[in-house]
Amino acid sequence: MLPHKQIELKLQAAVRAVLPDADVSAVLVRPCPDPKFGDYQSNALMSLAKQRKLNPRQLATDTLAKLDVNEWCETVEIAGAGFLNFRLKVSVLTQTLEAAARGEHLFFDKASQSKTVVVDFSSPNVAKPMHVGHIRSTGIGDALQRTLRLLGHRVISDNHIGDWGTQFGMLICGYKHLLDVAAFKRSPVDELVRLYKKITEQIQKEESEAETAAWAKNPNDIAVDIEARDVGSKTVNECRYELVLLQRGWPENVAIWKEMIALSQKQFDAIYGRLGVKFDVTLGESFYNPWLGEVVASLLARGIARESEGAVGVFSDGALPPKEDPFLVNRDGEWVADPALVRKSDGGFNYMTTDLATIDYRLKTWAPDEIVYVVDDRQGPHFKKLFIAFTRWQPDAAGKVKLVHVGFGKILGDDGRPFKTRSGDTVKLGDLLDEAEERAFKIVSEKNPELPEAQRREIARVIGLGAVKYADLLPNRQSDYIFNWDKMLALQGNTAPYLQYAYARIKSIFRKLENPESRIQNPELKPAAPEELALARHLLNFGITLEAVAEELRPNYLCNYLYDLASHFSRFFENCPVLKADDAATRDSRLALCDLTARVLKQGLETLGIETVEQM
Repeated sequence: MLPHKQIELKLQAAVRAVLPDADVSAVLVRPCPDPKFGDYQSNALMSLAKQRKLNPRQLATDTLAKLDVNEWCETVEIAGAGFLNFRLKVSVLTQTLEAAARGEHLFFDKASQSKTVVVDFSSPNVAKPMHVGHIRSTGIGDALQRTLRLLGHRVISDNHIGDWGTQFGMLICGYKHLLDVAAFKRSPVDELVRLYKKITEQIQKEESEAETAAWAKNPNDIAVDIEARDVGSKTVNECRYELVLLQRGWPENVAIWKEMIALSQKQFDAIYGRLGVKFDVTLGESFYNPWLGEVVASLLARGIARESEGAVGVFSDGALPPKEDPFLVNRDGEWVADPALVRKSDGGFNYMTTDLATIDYRLKTWAPDEIVYVVDDRQGPHFKKLFIAFTRWQPDAAGKVKLVHVGFGKILGDDGRPFKTRSGDTVKLGDLLDEAEERAFKIVSEKNPELPEAQRREIARVIGLGAVKYADLLPNRQSDYIFNWDKMLALQGNTAPYLQYAYARIKSIFRKLENPESRIQNPELKPAAPEELALARHLLNFGITLEAVAEELRPNYLCNYLYDLASHFSRFFENCPVLKADDAATRDSRLALCDLTARVLKQGLETLGIETVEQM
């Protein structure tokens, strides 16, 4: 067990000795923000003291009297209002490094209590190309599933694709009457997008004509626009008809729909293959259709939902104070009555119905401890309503699972607006990845023109895709960020190329040695210089960082840890000669430290879904 875990267990035991009834699950040890105060720190005693109206420094003093960490720590000091600061013994630091060098661990332990987590992410729509916005859900979700798996948790990743709904009536109508066969063969998804736009334009034109006619007939009647909409358009009615045929299983419509899904999935798989993203299951919205009627019937039978103006919804009914009732929040933050509709007035179902059925299926199939939805922040109100509606519907089941919405912000252009092409279109994800690789290829070719083109292409692929992923994972996920090619591809600063270069630089050291493996087998590490000790201590924080990512579902913690690691290594490398060390023992110790740094960089980047290369 790693030192910080040993200290944490001892601290929890000491707190229990002072406060026998205390919940010590939140009594944790974390890296000290300022190394001059120590290696680790805990602020948990202040929260406990506040809860119990105790003096926090006195509680810290009483706890310290019961705390025995002499095996690992030089000193434990009380600071401020009740912080505890821990400083590791150099001997413990050395032993931990040597164990990692022998392959016993890589500064992290598997979770003592493994949990089952469903991670729902990416979720593109059928018959549409994946666009730049999908990089957020896909990258964040993939990094989270990789982190959870690395720590020993059971993960089920689910790509809940949008493969059902009103749009398929429109698409099938367009497919039957407007399809350009040649264009469809060249690029099926682009042709489906064209059909959808064409049908939408046709509907808008017909509805406008109907409204104009209604006004001409009744120029003083303010309700004529409503009358016009009720009449609808010829195309709307045709689309509704095609949708009904699909819903009733008409073979021709089902065959067209299945072809759309297969062609879209082929596009999805190509993108995911480039990004190195894999899913355990891909259960789209259509998968849950058989249970939607049962969901609504159950909600009605239990008195949780009720009919209103022909629709069925779960209403808040003012049962909770407004500030605590998510049913009263819209996406603009205004307090409004907003029921969770589960059946529309025309008898159709919606996302809420499907999502309730999805939770029910996941609980019955995988019995997860947690279900994580990686979906943009704009859907926050939907998930608030979903979670509370499910809790009212199945309170016992809801008590056994943690439902979490992992929201994220938008990708912006230099103008501060959503990132678009120059023509104003949404940027296709495939085109974005192509451009990333081409820009990286230009940089690699300028720096290493002597390398064979195939090798430069491969390096550019790794650097380009890694740069896009890392730039997306680095910000606080709930913040918007500005997409900037020059910044994300830079070899300086907190970027993927900087980290990849740090890894490649370390590997270049070992290429200069004969039998490099023999230099780092069973090494004796003797970190002595300040830069060596700083690097060594930072390595020990890798596991704590992974745990924080898994607990708070924030991959940016790992990005910042890796950047700090690369920065520590740079200072170490500049100030501590490795191959030209004063003696063989110092050289081998520093080589082992280099190797451990490379291994953590590689593992950390891999956990973010980013590859490395040994030469740049």
